[in-house]
Amino acid sequence: MRYRRLGKTGLMVSEIGFGAEWMERHSPEECRAVLDRAEGHGMNILDCWMSDPRVRDSLGQALAGRRERWYIQGHIGSTWQDGQYVRTRDVDKCRAAFEDLLARLQTDYIDLGMIHFVDTQADWDAAMAGPYLDYVEGLRAQGAIRHIGMSTHNPAMARKAVEGGLVEMILFSVNPAFDMHPATDDLDTYFDWDNYRADLGGIDPQRAELYRLCEARDVGITVMKPYAGGRLFDERRSPFGVALTPVQCLHYCLTRPGVAAVMAGYDTPEHVDQAAAYETAPEEEKDYAGVLSSAPKHTFGRGECTYCGHCKPCPAHIDIAMVNKYYDLASMQAQVPASVRAHYLALDHHAGECVGCGACESRCPFGVEVVRRMAQTAALFSR
Repeated sequence: MRYRRLGKTGLMVSEIGFGAEWMERHSPEECRAVLDRAEGHGMNILDCWMSDPRVRDSLGQALAGRRERWYIQGHIGSTWQDGQYVRTRDVDKCRAAFEDLLARLQTDYIDLGMIHFVDTQADWDAAMAGPYLDYVEGLRAQGAIRHIGMSTHNPAMARKAVEGGLVEMILFSVNPAFDMHPATDDLDTYFDWDNYRADLGGIDPQRAELYRLCEARDVGITVMKPYAGGRLFDERRSPFGVALTPVQCLHYCLTRPGVAAVMAGYDTPEHVDQAAAYETAPEEEKDYAGVLSSAPKHTFGRGECTYCGHCKPCPAHIDIAMVNKYYDLASMQAQVPASVRAHYLALDHHAGECVGCGACESRCPFGVEVVRRMAQTAALFSR
């Protein structure tokens, strides 16, 4: 298992994590079997947004004796009322639900305290004004949460959180299908594939900008919905008309700037194995780009680098995807940020070493003019 730094939290998290939502439909014994398998593969980050006491109990029992080996994302505002989940900013209800989370998970702190599910301006106003935010910040001051994050499906709300400086990380929905869809406060539209017919033209600029902003501001991203609820595995339900594999979906997410960990959902230990297979998969098995570029219902952003690495190998040994990523990050600013410059200069080979052979362009599924981009990058970083 490879580990990545989760932004300014400084936590080194497994790049594949455990999104525990599906555990709501499993017994404590089945939950433990999945957690055992995940830990056996080296996973160390878990998300529990669910308020159902039964799943919290199951996770707490499974974590007993090994709490310190896991980083937990716990959500503040996810409550259980009258036998059902309710999202709220009512501090009394949030406090009761958070104390219940601690008790059932058998812990006295949560690593990543998540401002839960902010998808609209009204959600933002309710969360960021008044006693709810004071409560969240108070939990951090007390040590009951170690870091503050926020969960959202809307890139506009994510950007507000990142630019506001409150959060150290975000939990955001990322996959090749969602990334083409413009910002919306209606999550159902992401799962209505008819809405994609006019949107199959590349990554939505607002989302691409968000990922670059997170990397530039050192705000880590953990990913939810990497498989679009399993729909991307079925060519009949995929908006692209082709099926992707878990490894391809994971690789897509992990090549987005700012992403530290993908919180995949598992029903069985075998599902954990399928995700963990990413760690040893050859490049050809990770290749989502070749699949999407030739999909019958898809034209994936002609001329736009998705950092997929399909351009390899370079005779000058340039890591073209990373060079392009740093160019995109640097060109967002009036001046190249010192941190981006330092990361770029730390690469073994730089854009100025490009020999202009164009072999990379012949392999690029999306028609990126790589040679021109290398010249632009060399000029930008020489200033």
